[in-house]
Amino acid sequence: MKKIILFGTGAQAQEVHLLVTHDSPYEVAAFTKDREHLEDDTLLGLPVVPFDEVESIYPPAEYEMHIAVGYLMLNQVRAERCRQAKAKGYRLTSFISSKATTWPGFTVGENCLVGANATIYPSCEIGNNVVISTGCVIPHNTKIEDHCFVAAGVVFSGWVTVKPYCFIGTGAVIRNNVIIGRENIIGAGAVVLENTEDRGVYMGKSAELLPISSDKMGLA
Repeated sequence: MKKIILFGTGAQAQEVHLLVTHDSPYEVAAFTKDREHLEDDTLLGLPVVPFDEVESIYPPAEYEMHIAVGYLMLNQVRAERCRQAKAKGYRLTSFISSKATTWPGFTVGENCLVGANATIYPSCEIGNNVVISTGCVIPHNTKIEDHCFVAAGVVFSGWVTVKPYCFIGTGAVIRNNVIIGRENIIGAGAVVLENTEDRGVYMGKSAELLPISSDKMGLA
């Protein structure tokens, strides 16, 4: 069985550990983390080792690595750790859940994660270091460039392009033929109908409290 080291110890790393353990041909051998942020030397029964010495304990010739970090600083932290891990000689592994629906003709780069119940259609291009969370719909001819994080339940239409270092929040909807500019934050539930500006922040409307109580709605 192939063995892998996971960078990170937070929620994202523990989610990846679950996927790798139950839905991949890999075995997680250990976690690694920046020395200054080490708190415990074990997690989920596995060692946690300092990143500055991981290659001496788990050599790149024998182990692969996945950078399991969220969207901190618009994915820049994850991108930098990818660069550092590759400089150490590690191969960065991507994981696609067997519970995702994928069609022939799409491509995916290194250090990507595709969650359960995501659907990826033909002619899609997924760059390097991209997270596509559970339940996302990625239709034909969609291109998600490097270092992006797509949260759960995002729906794209066809011919969408997402530029690097973007975060797209839970349940957002992106219309067809739209270009999401570089370093965007698209908030949860936002509906995007036009191209966005680089470094733009686009937030969906929050639900409004109606001037009627639930017991008057006739649903009980």
